[in-house]
Amino acid sequence: MDADSASRGRAAPQGASVHPGGVNFSVYSRAASAMDLVFFDHEDDAHPSRVIRLDPADHRTYHYWHAFVPGVQPGQIYAYRAHGTWDPASGMRFDATKVLIDPYGRAVVIPKSYSREEACREDASISAAMKSAVVDCSGYDWEGDVPLQTPSSRTVIYEMHVRGFTRHPSSGVPAPKRGTYAGLIEKIPYLRQLGITAVELLPVFQFDAQDAPPGLINYWGYSPVSFFAPHSGYSSRQGPLAAIDEFRDMVKELHRAGIEVILDVVFNHTAEGDERGPTLGFRGLDNRTYYILEADRSRYANYSGTGNTLNANNAIVRRMIVDSLRSWWKRCTSTASASTSLPFSRETCPAP
Repeated sequence: MDADSASRGRAAPQGASVHPGGVNFSVYSRAASAMDLVFFDHEDDAHPSRVIRLDPADHRTYHYWHAFVPGVQPGQIYAYRAHGTWDPASGMRFDATKVLIDPYGRAVVIPKSYSREEACREDASISAAMKSAVVDCSGYDWEGDVPLQTPSSRTVIYEMHVRGFTRHPSSGVPAPKRGTYAGLIEKIPYLRQLGITAVELLPVFQFDAQDAPPGLINYWGYSPVSFFAPHSGYSSRQGPLAAIDEFRDMVKELHRAGIEVILDVVFNHTAEGDERGPTLGFRGLDNRTYYILEADRSRYANYSGTGNTLNANNAIVRRMIVDSLRSWWKRCTSTASASTSLPFSRETCPAP
């Protein structure tokens, strides 16, 4: 396939930003020698429908690779391929055969054929790889929703797992909505009856449900793939943008009922695990930036006990964490601004 072209675009903001006439894409990679932006028509396509080679002379500012692509719409499935040195001994793990999700992507699509074991292989199938999707963050009607600001002295918190709260038939939720954001909406009258003023949701970042011992699934969600995308497995709807819209519907309805939303968030590690784990995004884009490595730089510092530790000592990673919190705050109210505090979020297990 011939590489396609795009205009220069801008380095900021990171991620996929929707503008009149197209979308601006920007991703950080300090050590990559070249970068491809690849588009797919379907999440399980074996080959991209469009490839845009980002020329460093025109599409790189500092360590940010960027392009503006005319005509792209929300819902477009995309990923990156990072070219560079494969030298694990020096912490370099570039492999241009792998498609990589956008660290700032607001939605993650997971093919039905996704296999964590497959993603660990050097010849992993593109059709089974996770990918990102373009989201128009402004394209949602909040219907005047505003923060509730309930005084802490009057706050009654119900901590819950989104799936576990309504998964069982005894929840009384219709079968198609059990274990989903929509299912939680169905239980709002029950929460009000209990006198609940805030729900604290166990992790809702997109996570890898296959990050578990053989024969088991990751139930709790402490295995993030993306710090910006809601977990698609908690959506009752289908499609690249289904999870984010259903999540916002849930927040809006909870607020309408006088119930605040608190998120239990995870920023100390990712689902990529140690050196034996899959390459999903961070590892393939800039391994030495995103992770703390041992003196033997082919190995990962495992302060988290999960195989790797996010490198919050690095300014790029710290900024990503703050940008993530800000993104979720904006996603949880129509009146959010960049200067607004983040009372609904708390960081669990902070990086050392």
